[in-house]
Amino acid sequence: MSAAETFNPDWASPPGETISDVLHERKISIDDFAEKMQKSRQEILELLDGESPITLGTARRLEKVLGASVNFWMSREFRYRERLTEPRVEDNLWLQTLPTADMLKFGWLGSMPKGSDLLPACLRFFGVDNVAGWHRIYAPLEQRYSFRTSASFESKPGALITWLRRGELEGSVIDCAPWNPLAFKSALDSVRGLTREGDPNRFLPALQRLCAEAGVAVAFVRSPNGSRASGATRFLSKNKALLLLSFRYLSDDQLWFSFFHEAGHLLLHDLNEVFVEGVEAGTTEELEAKERQANEFAFRVLIPPEFERDFFALPQNAFAIARFAKRLGIAPGIVVGQLQFHRRVRPNHFNNLKRRYEWD
Repeated sequence: MSAAETFNPDWASPPGETISDVLHERKISIDDFAEKMQKSRQEILELLDGESPITLGTARRLEKVLGASVNFWMSREFRYRERLTEPRVEDNLWLQTLPTADMLKFGWLGSMPKGSDLLPACLRFFGVDNVAGWHRIYAPLEQRYSFRTSASFESKPGALITWLRRGELEGSVIDCAPWNPLAFKSALDSVRGLTREGDPNRFLPALQRLCAEAGVAVAFVRSPNGSRASGATRFLSKNKALLLLSFRYLSDDQLWFSFFHEAGHLLLHDLNEVFVEGVEAGTTEELEAKERQANEFAFRVLIPPEFERDFFALPQNAFAIARFAKRLGIAPGIVVGQLQFHRRVRPNHFNNLKRRYEWD
């Protein structure tokens, strides 16, 4: 029987496994094999583990030392490397959980990958080497946000995690001073004034600058299909916070309340926590309490305590609402949104005072 016939290689395994089987069968030690191959022990170990590829020179030495042809060893190497680039069933299943159409449409994957290029492009997007690595890193979020689906909106944890990752990437390139909670809280007074500016091209750069000076990177990332998140907060490091907002809501009352709600999480709650708004995650009493605290914080910033009585006593007419908003120094639409939230006016009343944004 020829040497090649005894190998019976598994093309999905590294060629080193075939070599190891032959060495074991012939009782050849690693050191003896290294000497015959004219390589160091470390080089042989890397060859056996598949870390080092079989080159033409190595294939010629293998032919002399173990038998089988150069063509056999080169084919063995080629087929193995080829299999590494082929998406496995679990890889394809993972890709199906991601909003790849929107990732391509939004330019999040760089150049337009096609076919087999999609898997490595998505892995690069998440900064992992393989799907198993993705699950190791994102398993806590994946489990937390395996939320229910509804007839009106299909929710997918993979889409949410993709949105969070894009926010992380955009926030990481924003230059910020070190995190300073006192400076951030102080900056919120200036941010309130931005609510009266109607052009996002004017207020967004100012908002990002004010927050960056206090250690907060503000990023606006549109939600891909399958994510219904409106906002999120987390710390990228102990000295840099991320406040992430989506394009899901296009009216000024929703946008600005979301911002101040997220600001409340950064100032009130643990730096190691991740908060995501607008998804049906499994909630606990503790989490619900923190959400209420963030809501209360946002309300107090927008409607300071000294104005609260006047707020709840506002006459239900547009002129009174606009005049009250001017006293506060905020947009009238925000006052309307809070009146609706506190059920002082009906949801369909005074919506003409809200400003709608058009995003590029």
